[in-house]
Amino acid sequence: MRKMKDSGIAWIGEMPEEWQVKRLRFTGQLCSAGVDKKIREDTEDVSEDKREYLYKSIHYTDVYAHSESEIGNSEDYLVISATKKKAAQCALNEGDILFTSSSETPEDIGHSTEVAENMPNVLFGYHLTRFRPSEGFAKGFLKYLLGSSYMRSWFAYRAYGMTRYGISYTDFADACILIPPMHEQERITHFLDARCSVVNAAMEKEQSVIDQLTAYKQSLITETVTHGLHPEVPLRNGGVEWIGEIPTHWQINRLGWHTDALTPMRDRPADLTGDIPWVRIEDYDGKYIERSKEGLGVSQQTVHDMNLKIYPVGSVLCTSSCDLGKCAIVKRELVSNQRFIDIIPREGLKTDFLYYLMLSNAERLNVLSTGTIQANLSRKEFEHLKVQVPPENEQKEIADYLDAKCAAIDADIAKRRALIDQLADYKRSLIYEVVTGKREVE
Repeated sequence: MRKMKDSGIAWIGEMPEEWQVKRLRFTGQLCSAGVDKKIREDTEDVSEDKREYLYKSIHYTDVYAHSESEIGNSEDYLVISATKKKAAQCALNEGDILFTSSSETPEDIGHSTEVAENMPNVLFGYHLTRFRPSEGFAKGFLKYLLGSSYMRSWFAYRAYGMTRYGISYTDFADACILIPPMHEQERITHFLDARCSVVNAAMEKEQSVIDQLTAYKQSLITETVTHGLHPEVPLRNGGVEWIGEIPTHWQINRLGWHTDALTPMRDRPADLTGDIPWVRIEDYDGKYIERSKEGLGVSQQTVHDMNLKIYPVGSVLCTSSCDLGKCAIVKRELVSNQRFIDIIPREGLKTDFLYYLMLSNAERLNVLSTGTIQANLSRKEFEHLKVQVPPENEQKEIADYLDAKCAAIDADIAKRRALIDQLADYKRSLIYEVVTGKREVE
């Protein structure tokens, strides 16, 4: 068994005797002045040193997508403009590490990815910090070391802010890293490459099945609410392209003929400590919605003072912005921000059927949406949406059938997501033990 010594880092404890501890500032160059997401159009009338040219840029969402892996060139990166001087400062070379340095939660600080190739026309953007390591590191080793849970814990600990969290240049520079000898870095990298590739393949397999189940669930909902449960019933052309054929005795009308709608106020209350839940898109979690996961709420006095709309029990709360197509049945009185519309069924339209009807229109709602940066749908567009409506007894029959079918699919998806979480925990634990010297590799 190899000899150990105190690392001097409280949350790591002992490390192998021949390993070193260094601050990040002494192992490479840090740069936190990334390019902004803007394009200037008046570049022809300015001097050469101020003229801006077009580049592609990597931003924090790209780093999230490649966390714990490598990132390379892509046609999907945001196009921005920058001067040649700024482009030189924000250039990316093979082996550079990009960190997230700002986010909505402390846990999202310090996600990292390694640059896989020189990218002269791609720059790093806002909310990121670039680390360019000096010599003394084996290829690929820093991907595991700087993405490990002990480094993430440091970044989360140092994060500051209230509505948005950030970490300073100094906090990055002062982060302590453990550095094994070069030959051991190579062994560690080879070992983790092999082990993590097996774990990643298992996770990808489970995610592929989840994607298939999710697609099947959506197609099942669409097929059932469009054609019903009785294949022997004759069909007719509904006269609406995206609906197609429906049973001959069903109606097709605008959604507004069967429902009322409530749209929220645009203003956000200053006090969110009341008893009436204030919900956001993040609070969707299944068929029903009844609480704020963050415990946000408003008082009756705030409702009165701001003339807020309270969504009644039994209505269907739909997203009208950003992630269109999500909906849930309101299980207790709620209020929300402006990214929703509340659909209240009139007599003759059952809530549970309306829920599945709105889910079946998710793709159509996205097609109808407007906005170049953020998708939006107006109340009028919801009210004018053409929908098929069967008799009430069939509405109940369809909703009961889909409840049972979707519950079984959701249970299978939940089981597979739990397995993915277990595999991710195992991988994080394995990387931590190896890069901190707790586990020796051959």
